[in-house]
Amino acid sequence: MTTQVEDSAKLKRTRLAIFAFYFMQGLCFSSWASRIPDIKMALGLNDASWGTILLMIPIGQICGMTLSGFLVSRLGSKRILPIALVGYVITLILIGLTRTEGALMVSLLVFGFFGNFCNISVNTQGVTLETMYNKPIMASFHGGWSLAGLTGAAIGLILASINLKPVYHFLIIAFLVLIGFIINIRYLQSDIKKKKDTVDAEAKKTAKPEVFLYLLGIVAFCGMAAEGAMSDWSGLFLTDVVGVKENLAPIGLTAYMVTMATGRFVIDKATQRFGRLRVLQCGGLFISVGLFFAVAFPNLITTLIAFMIIGVGTAGIVPTVYSVAGQKTKISTGIALTIVSSVSFLGFLMGPPLIGYVSHATNLRVSYAIIGIFGLCIIALSSKLKVLKEK
Repeated sequence: MTTQVEDSAKLKRTRLAIFAFYFMQGLCFSSWASRIPDIKMALGLNDASWGTILLMIPIGQICGMTLSGFLVSRLGSKRILPIALVGYVITLILIGLTRTEGALMVSLLVFGFFGNFCNISVNTQGVTLETMYNKPIMASFHGGWSLAGLTGAAIGLILASINLKPVYHFLIIAFLVLIGFIINIRYLQSDIKKKKDTVDAEAKKTAKPEVFLYLLGIVAFCGMAAEGAMSDWSGLFLTDVVGVKENLAPIGLTAYMVTMATGRFVIDKATQRFGRLRVLQCGGLFISVGLFFAVAFPNLITTLIAFMIIGVGTAGIVPTVYSVAGQKTKISTGIALTIVSSVSFLGFLMGPPLIGYVSHATNLRVSYAIIGIFGLCIIALSSKLKVLKEK
């Protein structure tokens, strides 16, 4: 018979393990992203060809969305996550081995496919453990992904500076992930069954996703549009609008990433104290204020401050939405998260091109101002969602 102290220790160890899986997934993605310039140069591709290649990851993710929700719902995230992560790592190595444009496109397509499976299954694990804790902890898991992004970028910078080929870099990452995988796999949890699982089979067949899942997806869509604006356009905003030198362009994304990663480790406490509704409202406010501030005062110091404000704003949007979707739905967590991520992912996919089109027609400041309006949409829509007012 276990004591309360032993149960608490096991719960903490499980939380660390799931955090590690978020970190490992983020490390794989950031490792690929950190070597993009080297891979592009090695294949001798122009910007137009490279733009087409980069579409392969989101296309692969879209291809995996419906299937991932179905399989996680049927087989459980405890089974799917290990398979998905192994596939993700193997594909990362294949990316490093590619020598032709066609091979790279196929590799990135599969990379995106496995990435979606990782996303749905690891977030299902996060929702499960958050339910066991009976308090908000989801944002800290997403903080692990963000922390991995900074770590992967730093490792990539170091290994690229010593001219280590991407394939050897990715093999090192694969080895580190393998160690983490072996240490933590035993702590994955079985998915929590919903109340609907106790009703008769006919009721299961007629169960439909709730409308609030799609509305939560739109909230996350707005947040991820802001994330896409920062990840793809912050450097160009500094060079084209602020007028800084190209070698200083990455400082904008770094400023944003630092506050977003840090924010995700404190959002859970804010949620516990003020509630999910207030967290989303404040997040939308920070996104709008940051983007409007950058547009209104385009110099280096004020823009960096603005980017840091945006980082704080985006920190809690996706974790909070995933947490609510997973806990409040009556359908399976995997399906619920698939619905939300399917809608929200369009924000990350469509946000950067929207900025490009508007910028081409007007300028980049107008584009950022439009994305700033998305923050106001988060405030308005989250305020209308009854599910966010429930405890």
